[in-house]
Amino acid sequence: MDSKTLALLCRDLAENRKGENIVVLDVHEVSSIADFFVMVSATSEPHLRAITEEITEKLRDEHDVRAKNVDGSLQTAWMVLDYFDVIVHVMRADVRERYDLEGLWGDAPKIKPKKKTARRKTETA
Repeated sequence: MDSKTLALLCRDLAENRKGENIVVLDVHEVSSIADFFVMVSATSEPHLRAITEEITEKLRDEHDVRAKNVDGSLQTAWMVLDYFDVIVHVMRADVRERYDLEGLWGDAPKIKPKKKTARRKTETA
């Protein structure tokens, strides 16, 4: 799976667990660290755990993709999932505001989510 697809999948998985203020940054032009950063806010430590587990378990079980490294802890309120070309930051909102990664990587363009279209019911006569 290419890195953009993986980043968007991580965003979708974070949304599954009600992650907030999800941002995907395309950093490949401004950094040699990775191609994409995915940043997600959590409301509490249990919420942070749920988001992190959703991403790691679904990627492992459904796509055979494993993180190269996992860093951070619930006590620090910041978990980093390193998928080599995609780095996922799951943080409690106050920690995210304090470290302001979006400001640090402000030159990187954001990947906007596709708008979800409402499905129409097909009426049968």
